[in-house]
Amino acid sequence: MLTIQDVSVTFASRTLFKDVNLKFLPGSCYGMIGPNGAGKSTLLKVIAGEIEANKGTISVGTNERIALLQQDQFAFDDHPVLETVIMGYPRLHEVLQERETIYSKPDFSEEDGMKAAELEIELAEMDGYDAEAEAAVLLNNLGIDESLHHLYMRELEANQKVRVLLAQALFGSPDILLLDEPTNQLDLTSIAWLEDFLFRFPNTVIVVSHDRHFLNNVCTHIADIDFGKIQLFVGNYDFWYQASQLTQTQRQNEDKKRTDRIKELEEFVRRFSANASKSRQATSRKKLIEKLTIEDLPESSRRFPYVDFKPERPCGKVILDIEQLSVTLDERPLLQDFSLSVRPGDKIAFIGPNDLVKTTLFQILMNELKPDSGEFKWGTTITTSYFPKENSAYFDTGLNLVDWLRQYSLVDDSETFVRGYLGRMLFSGEEALKSARVLSGGEKVRCMLARMMLSGANALVLDEPTNHLDLEGITAVNDGLINFTGVILFTSHDYQFVDTIANRIVEIAPGGVIDRAMSLEQYIEDPTVQELRDQYYRGHQNMRI
Repeated sequence: MLTIQDVSVTFASRTLFKDVNLKFLPGSCYGMIGPNGAGKSTLLKVIAGEIEANKGTISVGTNERIALLQQDQFAFDDHPVLETVIMGYPRLHEVLQERETIYSKPDFSEEDGMKAAELEIELAEMDGYDAEAEAAVLLNNLGIDESLHHLYMRELEANQKVRVLLAQALFGSPDILLLDEPTNQLDLTSIAWLEDFLFRFPNTVIVVSHDRHFLNNVCTHIADIDFGKIQLFVGNYDFWYQASQLTQTQRQNEDKKRTDRIKELEEFVRRFSANASKSRQATSRKKLIEKLTIEDLPESSRRFPYVDFKPERPCGKVILDIEQLSVTLDERPLLQDFSLSVRPGDKIAFIGPNDLVKTTLFQILMNELKPDSGEFKWGTTITTSYFPKENSAYFDTGLNLVDWLRQYSLVDDSETFVRGYLGRMLFSGEEALKSARVLSGGEKVRCMLARMMLSGANALVLDEPTNHLDLEGITAVNDGLINFTGVILFTSHDYQFVDTIANRIVEIAPGGVIDRAMSLEQYIEDPTVQELRDQYYRGHQNMRI
């Protein structure tokens, strides 16, 4: 059991949370939620002992082990993949290393023999003889093929390293498992396996994630960081969200009743404070006003952007025709004879194992890259707006946000008009005058969304638009795209985001393209689709969506 007692954490005079008291029980999975900067990742590091709290204590049961999903992809570059996984259980890895050193001695002494016997006993107690087999199974289930198990970490691609580090955290069944964004860069098959693993995991899990579908499938409790405090709620994310909305409505109703009552009392005081016969009642009502206003509701740190894409004109009958597109990068074919016809009303989610393929397709459609062969043509009624996965070049300027966004406002470039759009994206007052160069990842995403809203486009192309956003931002974009009346081409690894927006799925697999007019859930459950997927992925088992 994990117990947090009177824990407070402050950074540079800013208190993330104060006097936190929580208990996390075995057999439960706790989803840690809260806006960006609320302290979710910080709390995990405090629990793991990587950061020291300003006040309070963290206690666990005797001999209980804590495992934290590491975020530094380069920390294990000099270690083989299998060994990196086993390093997730430090004492086991240490025993294996000592054992290997002793047995490799050319002059094996009696003392060495006694030490080796002690190590063998300890190794057996930790199930160490099955360590490599367990590590290999975890890697395979997370999409790391056996051909990669004996490579060094530096030889892997970034998305493969992320999976190895996840296997490292899961290895050896730790007593307390701390996962910070574990679904990042995982395919749908690996996420489904991880959900099942955590569902069956017998110990304590605390997970930070922006994937609502994942939180719903694995969490038994939600730990909400808001108001500078952390509160535990029983249930998954959807249950918490519905309860929080109900609580917020009740608070607003209570606040309105209180405000109405104050106005009523103030009116009485104004009318009768000079009246001798009513002065005592007026004084009594003044005291009641003070009691009503003495306790203000705490201000939530949770803020929702307002995302609303309004096309200036409807789409015509011809949207986009793609004919036989082919492109090769670094002698690797990314697209081969790719053809697609986009219809009015289409909201197409592009899925597949290679993110570069989808990004390259979007760059071609936006005239940022030229294909090796083939052609495409947008309809004459179509105006497009593009959200690229990599947006740094847009912010390499000394402009403040008002002037930055003014560049993209073709109808009205007045400061008042531009500030209105920035305000929707949570940049108000002085925030709207900050330099574009100093923005965080989430702030850049919100600026790019404001730019798209200003465009009035009737066809949106979005490459991973939820990256860097908190749950509130993801929900706002999700709702905005559901309500959009034009055409959407997009990619995302967020299951719920794709499932609730897309009415058509296009999967670019190693052996061919699958195109179905259905939701993601219908697509995954369709037996004919699964037959095609088995055929198109045959010989490419380590490449899955």
